[in-house]
Amino acid sequence: MSEEKKQIILTGDRPTGRLHLGHYVGSLRGRVELQNSGKFDEINILVADDQALTDNADNPQKIRDNMIQVVLDYLSVGIDPQKTNICVQSAIPALHALTFYYMNLVTTARLSRNPTVKSEIKLRGFDDEGLPAGFFTYPVSQAADITAFNATVVPVGEDQLPMLEQTREIVHKFNSVYGEVLTMPNALLPSNEKARRLPGTDGKAKMSKSLGNCIYLSDDSKTLHDRVFSMYTDPEHINVADPGHVEGNMVFTYLDAFCTDEHFAEYLPDYQNLDEMKAHYMRGGLGDVKCKKFLYNVLEEMLSPIRAERSRWAADIPAVYDILKAGTAHAVEVTNETLERVRAAMKIDYFAGDAIIKEWEDILKS
Repeated sequence: MSEEKKQIILTGDRPTGRLHLGHYVGSLRGRVELQNSGKFDEINILVADDQALTDNADNPQKIRDNMIQVVLDYLSVGIDPQKTNICVQSAIPALHALTFYYMNLVTTARLSRNPTVKSEIKLRGFDDEGLPAGFFTYPVSQAADITAFNATVVPVGEDQLPMLEQTREIVHKFNSVYGEVLTMPNALLPSNEKARRLPGTDGKAKMSKSLGNCIYLSDDSKTLHDRVFSMYTDPEHINVADPGHVEGNMVFTYLDAFCTDEHFAEYLPDYQNLDEMKAHYMRGGLGDVKCKKFLYNVLEEMLSPIRAERSRWAADIPAVYDILKAGTAHAVEVTNETLERVRAAMKIDYFAGDAIIKEWEDILKS
């Protein structure tokens, strides 16, 4: 199969903490499905520690401590290192070089208009004077990652679409100036629209480690129970008999993302499906405690085997380390090939053969 026809996936996460349900519905669950679909020639998952340092430069130990945590989360949900390549961003030199080259193709005005960057700046409380340059150029670094692996498909959450659009702009600009070298990537959104951006348990923002409104994949049963039963619901639904609202009610938002008709048969046979449950809640007579208990059972069924698999891998950290080391070595080979093509197209491959000597000999002869 020729390089141009290969179907290649690149995705990844910042190792700033354990992964949570937002990651699971937004990307992890889909990654496992894609990995097992047999439709792709190569799947790469990048542990984006460089990008994590853009707003954690004063705490590198945090990134180091969470590196293995993130890989354990990958393995626990079903990422198979025999089918998916897991690698570390900072250990892949080509990504740094490509980021620098691409910076010359993007204006500061364009970066400042990126909706994802703007929202993240607001979320982290940066002001105009305190924004790290590395964080500001985050979209350029992401473009380097995607293009270095020749990715044709990038699974993203809805909030990351502006980032991918900026990558596509960089690819178009580079290819227009230097020739058709870079692969144009396409976004792949989660199939369940209501799972594309899972809110936090507080209902105020997306699920985020920094906001403390997460349900982590590695949470034990008690922690899961506590987080579910403290979820934001409907403040106007004071009594069981009161009509309730399902829109903006985190219990129903999470049920939209996770429950199936089979869950009702197993845990809440009063209803055949979620639509029936919603209808009862909206007309009154269904209490929040009963709804939360059902959601807990749904999530516990899903997270219990994930916890068990995580524990199995955590008992052999040297094996996890070897997976990461081997994946990174493979990534270095792949991305170095892309970097060579980019440098050749940009006419800066000065020491690739003796072409520059021959060019000067021709100049001197003329």
